[in-house]
Amino acid sequence: MAPDARSTMRAARRRVWQAGVVGCLLVFVPHYAMSADEAAFERARQQMVERQLKARDITDARVLRAMARVPRHRFVSPALGPQAYTDRALPIEEGQTISQPYIVALMTQLLELSGSERVLEVGTGSGYQAAVLADLGAEVYTIEILPGLASSAAERLKGLGYTQVAVRAGDGYRGWPEAAPFAAIAVTAGATHIPEPLVAQLAEGGRLVIPVGVSSGTQELIQGRKTGGRLVTRVVIPVRFVPLVEPRR
Repeated sequence: MAPDARSTMRAARRRVWQAGVVGCLLVFVPHYAMSADEAAFERARQQMVERQLKARDITDARVLRAMARVPRHRFVSPALGPQAYTDRALPIEEGQTISQPYIVALMTQLLELSGSERVLEVGTGSGYQAAVLADLGAEVYTIEILPGLASSAAERLKGLGYTQVAVRAGDGYRGWPEAAPFAAIAVTAGATHIPEPLVAQLAEGGRLVIPVGVSSGTQELIQGRKTGGRLVTRVVIPVRFVPLVEPRR
């Protein structure tokens, strides 16, 4: 083969190789960028656990591990993802909020879960609290009065692999009687009083955690324990939740 022909062939092969390299970069760069984002979220989540939870009064090791695993950034809009691990409530759809990480961890700790208990949540929201409960191994039943939120939360939880969570659109004040009794019940919106149906659906020795207040302002976070058929309560801390919506009668 003449020298000029060999040079032309080598140049052609070099162009093909370079095109292939560029093609690979175009394919793999988005993957690396996504991995870097997830790594950043992972670091932020671990910092949240260390600085916001362990540094305060969250001592339950199982709760801390669950909070370190559940990707809170997947339960808010992508625009709010960078704020997902700050210690603040964030807005979600339909004028509702996702509670700050500390409150989620505190309420979960107050439920005193130890294994695969059956748990009722009232106020699904985006599904974050339900995901934390499921990560602990609980069998979770969660009720959301806003059908759109219930639907999106169910889809999100399923997509993230939380298969032991049942989601229902309905009246949280009435609970989920056909799934009762529950070892624990968490209400994640401010109620004007403790609903009697929830107390009735709580197992003997079961724990109820609920914010209670007469207005949409500050409420008291209450932990109740069913003893001898009645609820014995104590006030934990003042909190501020969106109101628990009561359906029109």
